[in-house]
Amino acid sequence: MNRVYLDHAATTPTHPEVVKAMLPYFTDAFGNPSSIYSYGQEARAAVEEARTRVAGLIGARSEEIVFTSGGTEADNLALKGAAYANEHKGNHIITTSIEHHAVLEAARFLEKRGFTITCLPVDQYGLADPADVRRAITGKTILISVIHASNEVGTIEPIEEIGRIAEEAGICFHSDAVQTVGHIAVNVDELKVDLLSISAHKLYGPKGVGALYVRKGTRLVSLMQGGEQEKGRRAGTENIPGIVGLGKAVEIAGQETAKEAERLRGLRDKLITGLLETMDHVRLNGHPRRRLPNNINVSVGFVEGEAVLLNLDLEGICASTGSACSSASLEPSHVLLALGLPPEQAHGSLRCSLGRENSEQDVGRVLRVLPGIVARLRAMSPLLKSSR
Repeated sequence: MNRVYLDHAATTPTHPEVVKAMLPYFTDAFGNPSSIYSYGQEARAAVEEARTRVAGLIGARSEEIVFTSGGTEADNLALKGAAYANEHKGNHIITTSIEHHAVLEAARFLEKRGFTITCLPVDQYGLADPADVRRAITGKTILISVIHASNEVGTIEPIEEIGRIAEEAGICFHSDAVQTVGHIAVNVDELKVDLLSISAHKLYGPKGVGALYVRKGTRLVSLMQGGEQEKGRRAGTENIPGIVGLGKAVEIAGQETAKEAERLRGLRDKLITGLLETMDHVRLNGHPRRRLPNNINVSVGFVEGEAVLLNLDLEGICASTGSACSSASLEPSHVLLALGLPPEQAHGSLRCSLGRENSEQDVGRVLRVLPGIVARLRAMSPLLKSSR
């Protein structure tokens, strides 16, 4: 059975060219980049080349890129690092109700330690209102953090407008861009961000590596004490193969993003239209137009999302019900609840996120298989029977 992978928002397969680029740094070029001899300097050169590539993709300077272990560390470094660096100015942080858990949990951590958190609501499409951000600012606000695009419903937030508000107020602004970098155009100056999180494994790079963009002049307290790696902002010997892999993935993304995004939008719209037309009691979640080119998120009424996933897996199709980071939780998605969905609809969500290996045949296969699965599950559903 040929498997169809439709969960690229959770992770992506590592590109063969990325693997090829990484391999020498496990064996031949294995040096510690802090060493002054040739082995070390070869590794150092590879790190700096990757840093330049990452910076180039987002319109930054190479010295503004800090390599991390992934998006979660980048988010934690951004929130905690900026909060502690600016606590002499105030203790108020603004974020939204649809952030990734890496941001929300970091905010809760800070709240327990004396910081005040304002968590802004979103509309029915998952959009934050820049006017709400402006109204929430106080004399003690030191940080604003708004996700660039939702990892669950794909809604792209008005980051440029929020960035202008933060800039006018002189407040540090962070955005989690894990789902956007490498998939749509991202420019840190246009977005007006001071901090921006990136993860390699979301753009066909390896797991366990990411980056945080830190605008020059932005104050940040390091979360890790030790050596002076990353200019003292992230101690620890660098993950050279991973960083090289991120650099190569970014290089490929820079060459392919625009064309690939256009192709994926076509597949996305075909799948959304097909799902809405072939089944009743189906609701599209997220903004109908202002969304990631590869994201499809629907609520299928009168079924449990996990049951749908298990049946799809038996048919060789891999999808998800929401964030991979909360897949073990029995609670409905906090993002879908924030959009105003009742818990039973949130439990019936299905997220398909397309990637470079997906085709029209894959979309057609889902549309052939899924209606039958839903019909069988609904026939057993007490929810459907009680609604009649």
